[in-house]
Amino acid sequence: MNTNLQTPINYLKGVGPNRADLLRSELGIHTYQDLINLFPNRYIDRTRYYKINELQLNNAEVQIIGKITKVEEVGQARKKRLVATFKDDSGIMELVWFRGHKWIREYLKFDEQYVIFGKVNWFNGRYNMPHPEMELLEEHEKNLRSAMQPIYPSTEKLSNKGVTNNTICKIMQQLFLETKGKFTETLSANLLSELKLISKNKALFNIHFPKSQALLSKAQYRLKFEELFYIQLQLIIKNLIHKTKIKGFPFTTVGHYFNTFFKEHLPFELTNAQKRVIKEIRQDLGSNAQMNRLLQGDVGSGKTIVALMSMFIALDNDFQACLMAPTEILSVQHYNGLYDLCNKLNISIKILTGSTKTLERRKIHESLENGELQILIGTHALLEDKVKFKNLGLAIIDEQHRFGVAQRSKLWKKNMSPPHILVMTATPIPRTLAMSIYGDLDISIIDELPPGRKDIKTVHRYDNNRLKVFAFIRDEISKGRQVYIVYPLIQESEKMDYKDLIDGYASIERDFPKPKYQVSIVHGKMKAADKDYEMQRFVKGETQIMVATTVIEVGVDVPNASVMIIESAERFGLSQLHQLRGRVGRGAEQSYCILMTGHKLSHDSRTRLETMVRTNDGFEIAEVDLRLRGPGDIMGTQQSGVLNLKIADIVKDNDILQHARFYAKKILKDDPTLTKPENKTLLFTYKQLSKYKNIWNYIS
Repeated sequence: MNTNLQTPINYLKGVGPNRADLLRSELGIHTYQDLINLFPNRYIDRTRYYKINELQLNNAEVQIIGKITKVEEVGQARKKRLVATFKDDSGIMELVWFRGHKWIREYLKFDEQYVIFGKVNWFNGRYNMPHPEMELLEEHEKNLRSAMQPIYPSTEKLSNKGVTNNTICKIMQQLFLETKGKFTETLSANLLSELKLISKNKALFNIHFPKSQALLSKAQYRLKFEELFYIQLQLIIKNLIHKTKIKGFPFTTVGHYFNTFFKEHLPFELTNAQKRVIKEIRQDLGSNAQMNRLLQGDVGSGKTIVALMSMFIALDNDFQACLMAPTEILSVQHYNGLYDLCNKLNISIKILTGSTKTLERRKIHESLENGELQILIGTHALLEDKVKFKNLGLAIIDEQHRFGVAQRSKLWKKNMSPPHILVMTATPIPRTLAMSIYGDLDISIIDELPPGRKDIKTVHRYDNNRLKVFAFIRDEISKGRQVYIVYPLIQESEKMDYKDLIDGYASIERDFPKPKYQVSIVHGKMKAADKDYEMQRFVKGETQIMVATTVIEVGVDVPNASVMIIESAERFGLSQLHQLRGRVGRGAEQSYCILMTGHKLSHDSRTRLETMVRTNDGFEIAEVDLRLRGPGDIMGTQQSGVLNLKIADIVKDNDILQHARFYAKKILKDDPTLTKPENKTLLFTYKQLSKYKNIWNYIS
C-alpha cells in the first residue's frame, strides 16, 4: 500500500475543496486510497460509434460522432428545455437538457466534432438524447480510455452538483497519473502463483480501465479474493489469539450434577446432534482457553437442554452460571423450563428481570456474591453494575443478535477473569454469513429435531378462502387444540396495523362467539401486566385463540397450540415467518401453519411464501433469505456495517469466500505469526489494514 495513498483527496489535481467535501459526504472518500477502492458498478462497451440513421429504440446506450448546428430554448416557464440540433453525415437528431441551461449554453461549441453518449428516445418524428455525456473528439482520443467504460456509484446530490460519471473517470485517471499506476503488492508470491492471480497493479488498472472482458474478469477475481482473504485472515488470527491469550477456567471435572442428570433425570433421549455438540462444549471447557462458541439450532431442536448440561459442568467445578435472554417472556420461559430440572438436583436457581421486586433483588444480589446462588437466568437486568457474581464460570447468551457488542462485553467484566461464553441462536445463520460475521467464534450446529416431532404442514391461502380457514380452525378447536392468529407488528406510527389487528379481533369474536369460544389479544401497546394475564390464560388453555402481533415471535411455548395463522404474510420477512411457525409443533400432534395474503404479491413475496411451503429447514430458509435481502439487512442495524465490502459480495462470491478461508487457514496453520520470509508481504498488508481500516473492530 503506497503511503501516499493516505493523502487527503483534496490534494488530487482536479478535485479542490468543494468536490472533496462532496466526495467525503456522499461516497465516504477521504483519501487517495478510498478513491482507488471506489470500484465501478458496471461497464459500458464504448468500442462502437453509431450513425444517426442506424439508431433504434432498444434502451441501449450508444455513442455518436457529430456537430452541433443550432441551440434554442423551447417551452414555457417550468417546462422550459434547452434543445440542440446535432447532425452527422447520415442524419439529424436533437440533444435535450431540462436543467442547467445557462451553464450548458456557455459550454457548447458550434461546428466542432463531439462524441455524444447516452440513451435515445423518439419524440416529434425524430430521435433525441436527454442530458448526453459530451466530449470534444480530440479530447476523447487523447484520454486514457478503455473499450469498457466504467460506471461508478453515484448519488442524486453528486449529479446535481455536476460531479458526473465522467468527472469521476477523469479524477481516477489523474490518480493513476500521479501514482504512475504503481501500487504495492499485497499478496504473497506463493498465493499469486498458486492461484494464478494477476498482480495488484494490473488488477487495479483493469478494474478501472479494462482493456478487455477477460482482463476485467481476472481483475475482479483477484480483488475479491484479496478482500475476503484478509477478512478471513483477521478472523482466524483473532480466534488463535483468543485461544492462546485469553485463559479460561479449565473445568477439569465432569461430576455429580452432570452425571446424575444424564443418568437419572434426562427428560428424553438426546439426539446425535445434541450429543455431538455437548462433546464439543466439554472439550472447550476442559481446555485452558476461554470458550467462545456459537450454538445454532432451529426452533425446537433442543438447545436449552444443551445449555443446561453445560451449566452443570460449570457447577461441578464450583463455578456459577448465567443465562441471558432478550425478553422477559423468554427469560421466564427458560426459568420455568429449567427450575424443575434443577430442583431435582437441589441446585439453587433464580430469575432477575426488570419487574423483579426490590426485596427479591436484594436477596439475589446477596446470594450471588456469597456464592449460594448457582444459576441466574435473566434479561438485560443481569448487566446492571449491582449484579456481582462470586465466580461466574459460564455465561450463555440466547438470541445474541438482539444484544449489542458493548452489552455482551459487560458480562465479561463481571469477573476477574472472563467466563466461558456460549452464544445461542434459533435464527439459522447461512454458512456464508457465519464464516464472515462469526468467523472468530467456533460454531456448533444442532441439525436434527428430537424424535416424535412431526413436520409442520404449511400452506398459502388467499383472503377469499377465509371461510374455509375458519372452518378448519373450528375443527382443530373441537379436537381440543389452540390457535394463534398473528398480525404484522404494531408501531405507534402504523395506524394501519392497529386497525387491521382490531378489525381482525372483532371479526374473530363474531365468528367464534362467547361463551363457546374464548379469544385472547396481545399487542405492543398493552401494559406488561395485561399482556402477561392474557398470555397466561392462553398457556393454561382458558382461551382457545390468541390474536397477537409478533410479540409472540420469541418464546411462547404452548405444546397444545397446533395452528399458526399469519395474516398479511407477505409483509413479514422469511426469518420472521420461520420463527413464528416454530411456535407451533411443540407437542406430539400434527401442526399447521397457514399463510394468508391478498392476490397482489411482489416477486420476492412469492419466493418467500413458496420457500415456507416447500421446506421446514431453517438453514435452507436462511440461504434464500440471504439471497433476497443481502447480508446487511439480515444482520440488523447493529451489525449491518459489518461487511462493508468494497468489491466482493458474500452471497454471489461464496465460492471465492470458501477459497479465501481455506488459504487463510492453510497459511496460518503453517505460520501462525506470519513471520516466515515468504509471508512478509501478508504481515505488512495485514498491519497496514488494521491501522488504516476500522473494518475489523466489529466482530463479537
